[in-house]
Amino acid sequence: MTDLVASITAGDVTVAGVLAAEALKSAAASRRRSIEIEVRTAEGVLNPLGQTQISGAKALLLIGPGKADDPRFSGIPQVTATVGDVLADAGAVLDRVGEGAGGTDAPARKIVAITSCPTGIAHTFMAAEGITQAAAALGFVVRVETQGSVGAQNTLTDAEIAEADVVLIAADKQVELSRFAGKRVFQSGTKAAINDGKALINRALAEAALQEGSTAKKAAGGSAAGKVGPYKHLMTGVSFMLPFITAGGLLIALAFALGGIYAYDPAQSSPLAYALFQIGGKSAFVLIVPALAGYIAFSIADRPGIAPGMIGGMLASNLGAGFLGGIAAGFIAGYGTAWFNRHIKLHRNLEGLKPVLILPLLGSLLTGLLMIFLVGTPVANLLAFLTEWLKGMQGTSAVLLGLLIGGMMAFDMGGPVNKAAYAFSTGLLASQIYTPMAAAMAAGMTPPLALALATRLFPGRFTHDEREASGAAGILGLAFITEGAIPFAARDPFRVIPANMAGSAVAGAISMVVGVELKVPHGGVFVLPIPNAVTHLGLYVVALAAGTAVSALALGLLKKPIQDGVV
Repeated sequence: MTDLVASITAGDVTVAGVLAAEALKSAAASRRRSIEIEVRTAEGVLNPLGQTQISGAKALLLIGPGKADDPRFSGIPQVTATVGDVLADAGAVLDRVGEGAGGTDAPARKIVAITSCPTGIAHTFMAAEGITQAAAALGFVVRVETQGSVGAQNTLTDAEIAEADVVLIAADKQVELSRFAGKRVFQSGTKAAINDGKALINRALAEAALQEGSTAKKAAGGSAAGKVGPYKHLMTGVSFMLPFITAGGLLIALAFALGGIYAYDPAQSSPLAYALFQIGGKSAFVLIVPALAGYIAFSIADRPGIAPGMIGGMLASNLGAGFLGGIAAGFIAGYGTAWFNRHIKLHRNLEGLKPVLILPLLGSLLTGLLMIFLVGTPVANLLAFLTEWLKGMQGTSAVLLGLLIGGMMAFDMGGPVNKAAYAFSTGLLASQIYTPMAAAMAAGMTPPLALALATRLFPGRFTHDEREASGAAGILGLAFITEGAIPFAARDPFRVIPANMAGSAVAGAISMVVGVELKVPHGGVFVLPIPNAVTHLGLYVVALAAGTAVSALALGLLKKPIQDGVV
């Protein structure tokens, strides 16, 4: 009786399909397992599987882009792989079937994972928890490395990586993949891990493909989940930029607290205040745009892109193009350097010169010339217009911008729309425009605070689990971690999300109208007592309280009472 059957879809690449079939036969023989294989080519099917062969099989290997719903294989456990996987290591593909076809218990799958998000706070650890719980439910062994705001924790060892069946990357920013060369890698965002960890793990096992080379930037064999687009590159740059803004903003605030409004003038301030201003305003803030551009380029082109990106970012600052110019410089440097890397072919003895000499030189030359002669001046004019418009905002204009930022911050609570509003607000800090940042933080704090309040005001509209979780949500809200509202929104999105957006929009609008300025990009209420970190503190608290109250009342109106016995 045949243990295994395999269907290889080779398409126009007949030779590769035949070679894959032979590799599987050889690997099966070495493991004392029987296998029957058909190869589907553009010219027809070689050795088509009959019903007798299929009915006796205990597992199916589906190699290539074949139909997973082929009625011939109904009811047979399936393992999918690519032709490249088989040619690289046919034995490993067979081992993924386990020993179930041979009559013994299959060994537990081993998974290693990395989770990361731009701010490295909530989504990073929620995704890790989702993967851990899903793997346990599926009976798999998992180790998750979190790359959070304080660096990598629970770091994967070389031995763990070597033993893993698949590497799962659940990240909203670029993750270094060189240590996974030769492993099957699958990339996704954190949202998939948070919402349905089991489905994500199953997709990873089915769709992951070999990570090639020490500096390859792709995973998942080109699957939609594995592609890295401009949004993730931008978020990578933002995540590396944030520490410069935080450190610089707080140091500037302390300088003004100690030396008054003339802390920048050594003749009129104390030596300590002047020193703090030099560190924060003249050093940390100067590096904001270069860091943004450099790490956008790094996300696209790996290490060779850092120097061109940072040089382009410094030019953007010097030309007055600010964070908009930094974004442009980062993408020019990244894609330009990556293009040079793909198209410049050198003798293998000279390949070592590319990452340290040729690529940084050509990338910097391309980025610098484009920034100086083509991109820099128009972007600087655009930023100047935007700056004057934002500084002159009063009345209706300020309300509209506050409503927009607030609604975006609450719409997906840490997702792409939220991050777009946050990136816009933090980017303006480099141009000394602080009102959007204040609106964004008030709006981001509102959803979890409102939910915590609503569970107290309207307990009958929340489950027992939600009421238990409300305390943690409130603490997360105070710390400006909007993701604390996600569990509530996931259970009842069509009522919770509109209610959250209403309150956040109110908080953002009030903050903008009264002209609150916030000089740090994160921290929630814990940065408010720092002198000069926020202006109009009393009115800012009013904006936050008003937004929280609006969302809490809206939740009470929109959510239905929980039926008896439902917890």
